[in-house]
Amino acid sequence: MRSSILRLARPALSSSRLAPRFAPAASTRLAHSHAQESFESFSQRYITFFQNAEDLFEVQRGLNNCFAHDLVPSPQVIEAAVRAARRVDDYATAVRVFEGVKEKVENKAQYEAYVDELKPVREELGILLKEELYTS
Repeated sequence: MRSSILRLARPALSSSRLAPRFAPAASTRLAHSHAQESFESFSQRYITFFQNAEDLFEVQRGLNNCFAHDLVPSPQVIEAAVRAARRVDDYATAVRVFEGVKEKVENKAQYEAYVDELKPVREELGILLKEELYTS
């Protein structure tokens, strides 16, 4: 009698219950359903973001998001980021922006091109590069 109660309490396992259940392919969401953003709109979005950043947290969050993309931000975006860092009075972040550029570019010549193009902004804001701060 005891074994019959246990059999009734325990449902029988069928092969259909062991198999994983998947949603039909037609109802799956595609992760890449949004339109691709152009480089110009990306640049304009981050220039506007950095111009409107009001505190250090916003500037650093914007830098983190901007540098997370698989591209090197334009010099105009870098200028806006550096100006935002100085506006919120954070010299270290302004220097680190250039370190981020150095990591993102493919070679030293590209980094030098950014440094040369942004030299007037660096001089205006009094920003030295890490290489200039820590010479051997």
